[in-house]
Amino acid sequence: MTAEHSSADITGERDAEVEQLFGPTGPLVDAVRGFRPRLPQTEMAKAIADAIAGQKTLIAEAGTGTGKTFAYLVPALLWGGKTVISTGTKNLQDQLYLRDIPTVRKALNAPVSVALLKGRANYLCHFHLERTLQNGRLTSREDVGFLREISRFIKTTSTGDKAELSKVPENASVWNLVTSTRDTCMGSECQYYNDCFVMKARKEAQQADVVVVNHHLFFADVALKDTGVAELLPSANTIIFDEAHQLPETATLFFGETVSTSQIIELCRDVLAEGLSHARDGADWSQLSGAVERAARDLRLTFPQDSVKLAAHQIAPSSPFFPALEAVQDELAAMIEVLEDQAQRAETLEQCRVRAVELAARLGAWTAGGEQAASDPDKVLWVEAYASSLQLHQTPLSIAPIFSKQREGPPRSWIFASATLAVKNDFNHYTAQMGMMNESARTWPSPFDYGNQGLLYVPNDMPQANAPNYTDAVIDAALPVIEAAGGRAFLLCTTIRAVNRAAERLREEFEQRGLPFPLMVQGESGRTELLDRFRAAGNAVLIGSQSFWEGVDVRGEALSVVIIDKLPFAPPDDPVLAARIAALEKKGLNGFVHHQLPSAIINLKQGAGRLIRDETDRGVLMICDTRLITKPYGRRIWQSLPAFKRTRDLEQVRAFFAPSAEALTSEAE
Repeated sequence: MTAEHSSADITGERDAEVEQLFGPTGPLVDAVRGFRPRLPQTEMAKAIADAIAGQKTLIAEAGTGTGKTFAYLVPALLWGGKTVISTGTKNLQDQLYLRDIPTVRKALNAPVSVALLKGRANYLCHFHLERTLQNGRLTSREDVGFLREISRFIKTTSTGDKAELSKVPENASVWNLVTSTRDTCMGSECQYYNDCFVMKARKEAQQADVVVVNHHLFFADVALKDTGVAELLPSANTIIFDEAHQLPETATLFFGETVSTSQIIELCRDVLAEGLSHARDGADWSQLSGAVERAARDLRLTFPQDSVKLAAHQIAPSSPFFPALEAVQDELAAMIEVLEDQAQRAETLEQCRVRAVELAARLGAWTAGGEQAASDPDKVLWVEAYASSLQLHQTPLSIAPIFSKQREGPPRSWIFASATLAVKNDFNHYTAQMGMMNESARTWPSPFDYGNQGLLYVPNDMPQANAPNYTDAVIDAALPVIEAAGGRAFLLCTTIRAVNRAAERLREEFEQRGLPFPLMVQGESGRTELLDRFRAAGNAVLIGSQSFWEGVDVRGEALSVVIIDKLPFAPPDDPVLAARIAALEKKGLNGFVHHQLPSAIINLKQGAGRLIRDETDRGVLMICDTRLITKPYGRRIWQSLPAFKRTRDLEQVRAFFAPSAEALTSEAE
């Protein structure tokens, strides 16, 4: 009895402390501009503090505007012990490390040390930079300029993190020449080992109380043991995943195996360069690497189309693919034989040998996997062809058993936080994917008044979503809404083809109608730059696909309409999806109801979440896909969305924007 009382007392004291911290006289009020107590945020923080204290798992869905970041940071910094926080993107990682954690740490006066850990491709490598400076293997004048900037940067930086060097774009090809990969790192053999930025970052992470990583890094480590996270996990008391809805996809990516023709071609180029540098007399390097490269290119050409996704069993046995794959394996084996003979002549040749052996093993595993596919239903084998590369994938059918195994070991708390984890308060889809069926899951609703702040509009007279002229119909229906809103719109498409067609049409229409709205299109420049320009313009229209459906925050009137072209069902020709549906149907479950529909709803909630970002935002969510109204499952979809008023009448949309249009006119007068 006493123990129960004391445990209840401790919980009560902790709850009271959380209430004080998030309350009207708490430390956050002075430390955070515009901070106001919000009941859902306080309640969520209490639940997380409780999970941390009890070393329990909590799946926490917090509606937009709840303030979930502070709801997990406050308990983590005060009671979390050694904490690993994993985010969905590197941008969010930087925001947490540079802005949110310092703010909360200062407000709480919490004496915790914090470290940032990224994948090795984000850190400059002394060895590869020096080698590139010596070799001068640069093709463009632009790269020469970038290399000069990087040489200056390495002398002044303490972290070597390329995000600090804004003068060189993150996607500049020169970065590949001055960073290491798992294959090209010399490890403790390297002359620069003591100055290595990757090693420094890992050491800091091991010593820090709070370490900020991202999902890619977390799972790459679980799969490859190469990112420094593996060393952190044994001592971690608390693991927090923010943007946790992305985990099933990220984990699937990393628990699978992929080998591509471009990896083989890259190896051939390195073998040629290193062979000529260190063992010119050891072999005919040009002929040796050329034979493997030709075989890899021939393998790619066995699929004449540019973009193909096929399960292994869909490739005809008579296809030239199989003999071409065998030819690559034979030529690679011949190259390995020579490398084994010459590897002792240089460290870099030994590295090439290790890479060649690993690629051969992956090709062998894929071939063997194809033969065993019938007996091992846990993996999906498939190929994907791009313009200049062919990828061979082995993907797990479910990550649940692998992730459950990952969570075994010493007791600790696991927090999974996101705005979108449930379908109408039902978490089954998410928990089944992650192997967490019996864990505690809770929802805290958004504090926003969606009924007054937003309107859900589904236009009449739209064609079927698979009609050939569908994107044109979307533009025809969207134009009057864009005009009524004075631009200020996102058009979110489910395919890149739709993005391109929509951009073409809107350019024509804006020109013909003399509409002054700047048009921004995904792919024309980086996401951050497009968003900055969109915010600055105040009346722009931005067209994007998947990367703009989530993690994008535009507050205020600059974004007043979000137009979604179609319900975001995964493409039915996806081999992994097809295999997962087949597996569900074997168990007597309906693949559409139990997998495709909940996935689409979670995705749609993310897209819809771009619209209302704070208490004063107003806007229209326009979903052009009439399946939302006509199909029996449509009701389940819109009931999972924020509780907007709903209409099918364009005049109501115009009336929604009329007050702000009048206000703009009176301001102009």
